[in-house]
Amino acid sequence: MADKKKNFVLRIDEATYKALEKWAVDEFRSVNGQLEWLIDKALKDAGRKKSDFKAKKPE
Repeated sequence: MADKKKNFVLRIDEATYKALEKWAVDEFRSVNGQLEWLIDKALKDAGRKKSDFKAKKPE
Protein backbone atom coordinates (compact mmCIF):
# COMPACT_ATOMS: atom_id res chain seq x y z
CA MET A 1 0.00 0.00 0.00
CA ALA A 2 1.43 3.39 -0.99
CA ASP A 3 1.81 6.10 1.62
CA LYS A 4 -0.59 8.99 1.28
CA LYS A 5 1.08 12.36 1.13
CA LYS A 6 -0.27 15.47 2.82
CA ASN A 7 -0.23 18.72 0.82
CA PHE A 8 0.59 21.99 2.56
CA VAL A 9 1.82 25.48 1.75
CA LEU A 10 5.35 26.48 2.69
CA ARG A 11 6.43 30.10 2.67
CA ILE A 12 10.18 30.74 2.60
CA ASP A 13 12.26 33.70 1.54
CA GLU A 14 13.65 33.84 -1.98
CA ALA A 15 17.31 33.37 -0.98
CA THR A 16 16.47 30.19 0.94
CA TYR A 17 14.46 28.88 -2.01
CA LYS A 18 17.30 29.60 -4.43
CA ALA A 19 19.79 27.76 -2.18
CA LEU A 20 17.40 24.83 -1.85
CA GLU A 21 16.78 24.78 -5.60
CA LYS A 22 20.53 24.68 -6.35
CA TRP A 23 21.04 21.89 -3.81
CA ALA A 24 18.18 19.91 -5.38
CA VAL A 25 19.64 20.33 -8.89
CA ASP A 26 23.08 19.24 -7.63
CA GLU A 27 21.52 16.00 -6.34
CA PHE A 28 19.23 15.45 -9.36
CA ARG A 29 16.04 16.01 -7.35
CA SER A 30 13.12 18.38 -7.60
CA VAL A 31 12.79 21.02 -4.89
CA ASN A 32 9.85 19.06 -3.51
CA GLY A 33 11.90 15.85 -3.52
CA GLN A 34 14.79 17.62 -1.82
CA LEU A 35 12.49 18.93 0.91
CA GLU A 36 11.01 15.46 1.45
CA TRP A 37 14.51 13.96 1.69
CA LEU A 38 15.72 16.69 4.03
CA ILE A 39 12.73 16.41 6.37
CA ASP A 40 12.91 12.60 6.39
CA LYS A 41 16.65 12.69 7.21
CA ALA A 42 16.15 15.26 9.98
CA LEU A 43 13.38 13.16 11.57
CA LYS A 44 15.53 10.02 11.47
CA ASP A 45 18.61 11.85 12.81
CA ALA A 46 16.53 13.22 15.69
CA GLY A 47 15.17 9.77 16.49
CA ARG A 48 11.61 10.83 15.67
CA LYS A 49 11.16 8.43 12.74
CA LYS A 50 12.30 4.87 12.35
CA SER A 51 14.79 4.24 9.57
CA ASP A 52 13.57 2.41 6.48
CA PHE A 53 16.72 0.29 6.70
CA LYS A 54 16.19 -2.98 8.53
CA ALA A 55 19.35 -4.62 9.81
CA LYS A 56 19.86 -8.22 8.82
CA LYS A 57 19.84 -10.71 11.65
CA PRO A 58 23.21 -12.41 12.10
CA GLU A 59 23.16 -16.03 10.99
